[in-house]
Amino acid sequence: MNYKETLDWMFNKLPMYQTQGATAYRKDIINTVLLANHLGNPEQDIKCIHVAGTNGKGSTSHLLASVLQEAGYKVGLYTSPHLKDYRERIAINGEPIPEEYVVSFINKNKSFFEANQLSFFEMSVGLAFEYFVASGTDINVIEVGMGGRLDSTNIITPLVSVITNIGLDHTQFLGDTLAAIASEKAGIIKPNIPVVIGEYVDETKPVFLAKANETHSEIYFASDLVHKSYPSALLGDYQYQNKKTVLQTIKVLQGQKQLTITEEAIKNGFLNVVKNTHLMGRWQQLGENPKIICDTAHNAHGLKIVLNQLKNESFDQLHIVLGVVNDKNLDEILPLFPKNAKYYFCKPDIPRGLDAEILKQKATEYNLEGETYHSVSNAYQQAKENASPKDFIYIGGSTFVVAEIL
Repeated sequence: MNYKETLDWMFNKLPMYQTQGATAYRKDIINTVLLANHLGNPEQDIKCIHVAGTNGKGSTSHLLASVLQEAGYKVGLYTSPHLKDYRERIAINGEPIPEEYVVSFINKNKSFFEANQLSFFEMSVGLAFEYFVASGTDINVIEVGMGGRLDSTNIITPLVSVITNIGLDHTQFLGDTLAAIASEKAGIIKPNIPVVIGEYVDETKPVFLAKANETHSEIYFASDLVHKSYPSALLGDYQYQNKKTVLQTIKVLQGQKQLTITEEAIKNGFLNVVKNTHLMGRWQQLGENPKIICDTAHNAHGLKIVLNQLKNESFDQLHIVLGVVNDKNLDEILPLFPKNAKYYFCKPDIPRGLDAEILKQKATEYNLEGETYHSVSNAYQQAKENASPKDFIYIGGSTFVVAEIL
């Protein structure tokens, strides 16, 4: 198989949560352990930082990787989902994994994957760990896919665990209360390994404290601590807490004396994060006159912050290109959107995409008015045609909507 055929096989032949949703979710990590054993347990041969959370884990992971790159280390970065190319998920110092390596790994292990019915995500985790070992990385930042306790990445023993925040998302898998979701995320806290909590609320703090006490792990609440402020290439308001989380994590790493991270590396890491790691889709500006912003925020916790930032922008007319997936709680997110905007409802081009007409009908209940479009690109094109130079276009609602625009 060539690279395209390999990706087609990975995407279409085996369960993939990104496109299928609930039917691809695993309720244990037995398959991941099987795969790790099959590959010779590469997870035991890498130094890493483990990052979980409802929102901000991608930005936090990229910021950490950028700082570590600036400190002179060879840094592996595993994140999900990807926006344009699968290889974004697995990178070293900002360079995506070569196509040839992906093809070779799948071809070499294909019979094992089929025999054990491994999921898309399980294969990807195994690929990342093997690639990082083969490439001789110094340190690796590993982002959890979903949850924590039962996530495929949770076979690692990191230098430090990081949990950015807790919000109501993926409730059908992780629980329908903040405490229940916090308990799943806290599953990445390992015995005697320090943990940094980015943000907490009254319901989640006791969960984190109890787990840290059980595992004898030092726990740090980044939002309570005072850190020097560093400017960053990431401009969303929500990056304020992510930056505090990163700074506290770096402080923990510095205390371990396993890595040397100077203030200059921190400063340059924050400033050069997009250049170093190629992070996309976080309050990313795509145009000016009219100003065009896209953002991957897709649940109530993330959208509240992004839409509040939107209120602080000045414009004549606001245009919103909006699409979501079909398991999204619309009654939770639609009330957050401004009523004084013109909406362009669309369906992300994946099986999980919600029909644009259904989205429009539901949005009308919240006085959000607009038209439906056959595709994300059609909706975006119409918004650009309708907008005057002093208007503002926002694109979001789903990672997949942003991915199609980019």
